Order: sequence, then structure tokens, then C-alpha cells
Amino acid sequence: MMSLIQRPIALLETRFFEGLALLVARLALAAQFWRSARTKVVDGTWLQIDPITFDLFRDEYHMPFPEVSGVLATYAEHGLSALVMLGLATRFGAAGLLVMTGVVQLFVYPDAFWNPHVLWFGLALVLIARGGGMFALDRAFDSIFKPKGTQS
Repeated sequence: MMSLIQRPIALLETRFFEGLALLVARLALAAQFWRSARTKVVDGTWLQIDPITFDLFRDEYHMPFPEVSGVLATYAEHGLSALVMLGLATRFGAAGLLVMTGVVQLFVYPDAFWNPHVLWFGLALVLIARGGGMFALDRAFDSIFKPKGTQS
């Protein structure tokens, strides 16, 4: 007979709970970058980059080639966030957001490691290590791409 302590612990070790935790991790990480991406586009448009974005990349972030880096960052934040939110190519999307976090940490806000960058690093690393979980679109493709005779 399972003890009162073992039963809750057993529930925490289920695929369902892991999937729920990974879903929350995906949404928490992606939301940071999605909100940032939306500040770089003209209100009411999907991807029309606001000209002030280039000023931001040049004057505050001191990035080289602000017209190029601003466009790349805006599109990457939108695309990678969407992948992570949906759980589609989760590891790829999380790796991209990890790289973006590293760039922001090293070149834009070097004093922001403990808040919030370490959290973004941690969430991205968990998703890279574990994938999107059972509530990710990645799971829909597992049966198509998984070699016969293997288990997850």
C-alpha cells in the first residue's frame, strides 16, 4: 500500500505532470521574447518593423549594423517564440532563444544576469534537455519520424 507521502510524489513523476511543467516553461520563456518582439513592430501590424527599433539598436544597444541586427532580432524573437509556444521544433527554438539571451547578456545588458537572464537561460536549458513535453506539437510528429521499435 502506498503511503500518504509516496502517492503525491508518484503523481509528480508522471508524464502528465512533466508535460504540464514543460508547457509552463515553454510559455514562460516564449512570452518574454514575444512581448519584446511586439515592441519592435508598428502597432496593428504583424511584422512591419517600427523605425524606432533601428534607433534603439543603434543608440541604446550599440549593436553594429542596426538596420540588419534590428530586423534579424525582431524576426527571430517572433519566430523562435512561436515555435517554443507551440512546442514545434522546441529544442531548436529554445536553443535560438538561449543564443539570443547570451547576446543580450554579453552585449546589451551585462549587469542583468541574475535578473532576468539566469531565468531565461534556465528555462531554455530545460527545454533543450527535455523537449516540449506531451503537450507540444513535437509529439504529433514523433510517430512519423521515430524509427520503428523505439520508445520515448
